[in-house]
Amino acid sequence: MRGERMNSGWRGRCYEDFTVGDVYQHALGRTINSTDNTWFTLLTMNSNSLHFDRHYAAQTEFKRPLVDSTFTLALVTGLSVADISQNAINLGWDAVRLPAPVYEGDTLYARSEILSKRESRSYPERGIVQVKTVGFNQNGVVVIEFQRTIMVYKRAYLPELPTPKPREPRQDG
Repeated sequence: MRGERMNSGWRGRCYEDFTVGDVYQHALGRTINSTDNTWFTLLTMNSNSLHFDRHYAAQTEFKRPLVDSTFTLALVTGLSVADISQNAINLGWDAVRLPAPVYEGDTLYARSEILSKRESRSYPERGIVQVKTVGFNQNGVVVIEFQRTIMVYKRAYLPELPTPKPREPRQDG
């Protein structure tokens, strides 16, 4: 491996990389299965039968289980991390709307728009960015919208990622 040239992978955006009005179509989509919905419902102790009881859900206007809305929020936030908050700390979510239901088997996608940015008054090595994210299903139907405020590192202050060097296994003869 001598003489190899190392290129670093994508580290995400820093404060300086954001421009108000920019829109990012996030690259990944994610299909939600019944295990995702059941596990999340159990992990969060959400006892609403609409999320995990098919017989109960069949009696509602939805006719099948709904995906837990906080899972939808977490998933769509996660879809945006590589583009928006890889180098950030969440400060809050605002104006969360759920205009259409999410069902097991739906695939969600997301896009985000930069609404505002400013220097942090408390942490000069960071800036504050406000973003609007929209999540939509495989048919383009918007299922969630929210605004998120994040505190993003400036490039000069970005913490180093620990990257151990690979080595050959020890030969204990």
